[in-house]
Order: sequence, then C-alpha cells, then structure tokens
Amino acid sequence: MRYSLPRVVAGLLAAMAAAPALALDEVTVALAIPPAVHDGAPYAAADELGYFKQENLSVKTIVFQGAGALLPQVAGKRVTFGYPTSEPVISSYFNAKDVLPLRYFYNGVPGNTMEFAVLADSPVKTLADFKDRQIGVGALTWGTIPGGRAALRTAGLTPGKDVEFVAVGALASGFQALKSGRVAALNFNSSWNDMLEMSGTPIRRIAYPPVFAETAGNGFIAHVDTFRDHPDLMVRFARAYAKAQIACSANPVYCVQAWWRANPQARPSGGDADKALADAATLLSRRLQRVLYTPSGQARVPGYYDLKAIQGGIDAMAKAGEYPSANVPVDQIFSNQFIKQINDFDADAVRAQAKAAK
Repeated sequence: MRYSLPRVVAGLLAAMAAAPALALDEVTVALAIPPAVHDGAPYAAADELGYFKQENLSVKTIVFQGAGALLPQVAGKRVTFGYPTSEPVISSYFNAKDVLPLRYFYNGVPGNTMEFAVLADSPVKTLADFKDRQIGVGALTWGTIPGGRAALRTAGLTPGKDVEFVAVGALASGFQALKSGRVAALNFNSSWNDMLEMSGTPIRRIAYPPVFAETAGNGFIAHVDTFRDHPDLMVRFARAYAKAQIACSANPVYCVQAWWRANPQARPSGGDADKALADAATLLSRRLQRVLYTPSGQARVPGYYDLKAIQGGIDAMAKAGEYPSANVPVDQIFSNQFIKQINDFDADAVRAQAKAAK
C-alpha cells in the first residue's frame, strides 16, 4: 500500500503528539547556607526564563548547616551537586585516607566575599583589634572559618586563645547578635553585610589581607564519578546557571521579582514596597558585579578557576598555620575542563531576553 506524503506527515505528527514527553533530568544542589536574593535569584530566573528546561533539567536546592554537613551528601551521591567553600575540600588532601572524591567544575564566587563587620562606632578598626573579643559565624561547621582564622593570624592573633568564633546563626539572628553586643563582629559574606547596612545599621567592614582576595569561594562541586559518567549533566546545569547570572546582571529588578514569586515568604511585608525592590536589586547587582567582574571592572570568564591565585591563597593559609603545607594538587581539585562548553551561548541574546522580561 502506498501513502501520500501529507498522510505520512500527518501520521508522524500524530505519533509524536501521542508519545510521552521526555522526562527532565532531576538535579539536587546542596547549599551550605540559606539562599537570599543575592544568591538565590539566579535559580529563580533560570526557571522562569526557561534556562533549566532548555537544558532538560529540573533543579531543586536543599540547605545543610555548613560545608561540613554538605560535603558528605555529595560524596555519598545523595545529592547531585554541592555549593561549598573550598577550604574543607582542600583540607581533606592533607590526610590521604580522607581525600574527598569530589571536584569543582564551576567557580561561583571567584573573589573572596568574606569580611569582618563591626558596628560603625566600634573601637575595632583593624584585625589586631579583635584581641580578646568574640566573632560571630552562622555555625561552627562553616567552611569559611579556616580562612577567617588565617586572616586573624596574619595580624598576630591566635584563634581560640586571643579571639573566639561563636555560632550566632545566619542573617537576622546574626545581625541581632552584633547589634545587641553579644559579639564584637560578624564574619559574614559581603552581601549579608550589605543587607545589614541597608536595613539601617551602620557598620564598618574590615577586609582580609590582599593575598586572600582572589582565592576560590563557593563553587559547584560534583563526585568524581559524575565527571566520568555524566559530564553533560554538569555542563548543562552550569550553562543554565551562567545564563541566569548574566540575565540577572542585565535586569536585576526582574530577577528579584522572580525570586519573590518563587519564594513569597522572602518578599518584605509592609513598609515602602518600591524601596524594598530597589534595595534588593542593589544587593543582587553588587553580588553579581563582584562575581562577573574583577575589582578593576574587567569581565571574568563565568565559572573559571584562576589556579595560580588559588595556589597563592593556599600558600598563605599554610604560612598562617591553617594548612600543614601548601603541597596540594590544585588542578585535581578545581577543573576548567568544561568552561568552554558551559559558556557556549549567546550572552548578548541572554541580556536582551532579560531586559525584556517582566
């Protein structure tokens, strides 16, 4: 029996319509701290603008209490990816029996955003002034603590003896600990300190020494088996995330609103709604400026690891006594293997789409 071309085409279209839709690959990302608008908005934008779906992904995030609690989840393959700081992973290489079977594939925070914040009228003006004082962190499992200790050691202090880290909780509970005088400072990231400052609390920021400025912060990490068996999954996820970061840089107001739509409880209630939106957009813009550009304003390659700068930070950590040595296989911990594929998209088209989004 012979069929005319139109009947064949119609039959194929009917069969395609009746076929089940291709299931999305499920990706779970483990976070070390609760996301806020400055770091959560790209996930919401990637959903709304279709970037995850274009990569055939369904993405959800789960929050654990610090990198120490997060890393076993990735190592045990109970989650797909993690987003921890680098210090705990580097530290695992100093004990051959405990090397974590993990590797970073996307540098989410290429510049160090950690800093110490004190009240504006505090007598503390330098790192050395923290002697005999307490510094608040979200939890004692935070992977950022070794870097904070190293910064203090450069000023001649001995953490645990001259200065103490105490758990005060994240965001609001930590802010209250500082305002009430429970701690002399908070060792939070710059965006959280932006939030505290913009809420009406004048603060003074005390930076880490310059050698720590370009060390690797949070990044996406995967099990080494995922590198071997599912490299495409890492590329597709990171590409969608990179697009979302660029989109949010182009239209931060839209991305804030997308974040609030996905997380209604995060939308400020009462007060001046226009100011709340403007403040949130400023927070997001400041974070993305730090992530996507160098301090001098030069565009970074999204996700790229500067291995030389990372080694310099490790050298400084070893000199401060936080690491037993600087002999670490940096290129085995941080990978740029997929950066070209991840950034294989039209960034200008992404910006144009974002600017038109509402």
